[in-house]
Amino acid sequence: ALVADSWRDAERLRHHPVTEKVSGQLYAAVGSIAANLGEGYSRSSGKDRARIFEYALGSVRESMTWYQSAQPVLGPQAVRDRLDKLEEIRRLLLTIIPQERCRLIRPVNRG
Repeated sequence: ALVADSWRDAERLRHHPVTEKVSGQLYAAVGSIAANLGEGYSRSSGKDRARIFEYALGSVRESMTWYQSAQPVLGPQAVRDRLDKLEEIRRLLLTIIPQERCRLIRPVNRG
C-alpha cells in the first residue's frame, strides 16, 4: 500500500513546479525500501541480510524527509499517514538488523 500511495503522491507533486523534482526522488526512495527488503531476504547470511536491510533503513529515512518536504502540497494528514507507515518500517528494521548480524541462515557444510 505504501508504494501505491507514493505513486499517487508523486503524481500530485509532479504537477507543482516547486515539488516536481521531489516527485521522482520520493517514488524512488519508497520503491528502494521494498527492493532492498526483497533482496536482503534472499541473502544466505545474516551479515549480508543486515547490510542490505541497512540500505532499506536509509531509504526509509530518505522517504521520511521527502514526505516532510512535500507537506505543503500533500497536506498534513496524508503526510502523517505516510510517516506513520514509514516509522513502523523503521522500527522493525532497527529491531531486525542487529538480530540478523549474528545469524547464520545456511548451516556450514563440514564435510
